Amino acid sequence: MDLQSDVKKAQQGDRKAFVAAMRQVEEDMYGMARSILRSHEDCADAIQEAMLIAYKSLPSLRETAFFKTWLFRILINECNRILKKHARTLPIDSSIAEPSVNGGYDKIELREAVEHLDESMRTVISLHYFRDMPIKEISSLLELSEGAVKTRLHRARKALIEALQYKGDRKVEFQ
Repeated sequence: MDLQSDVKKAQQGDRKAFVAAMRQVEEDMYGMARSILRSHEDCADAIQEAMLIAYKSLPSLRETAFFKTWLFRILINECNRILKKHARTLPIDSSIAEPSVNGGYDKIELREAVEHLDESMRTVISLHYFRDMPIKEISSLLELSEGAVKTRLHRARKALIEALQYKGDRKVEFQ
């Protein structure tokens, strides 16, 4: 069954349809949460809370076609809430290790470099490149102008190029 019909059924009170809809998006939710939060436990907390909020707020969703964007907005808000909570209670480690050189493991190096980006840049990179989300949708989701999203993507790509460009003897091309 497709996501949109599961969401419509869930809005009519079908709990199994809601569970089915969540199963269809849980991997994407984890990837999004992981791009913002560092720990698996925090990701699980954010996802669980986002799912609960979504379940309670489902009747307020007007357009089922935008369910995933709506759900991601809830998830991002939860991730940001967790980050704020940690900022109040935990000291932030300002020392960030260089991405390791793992001969031939370019994808691992790229993921490590993305992990070291500022949260705002990490989020847009994750949404655009790892979740294949168009700039217009990212703009709506993050409540930013398309220009701001493009600027963050540009800065993030530039930072990634600098981080990856001269690893070993190779030069990395990033488009």
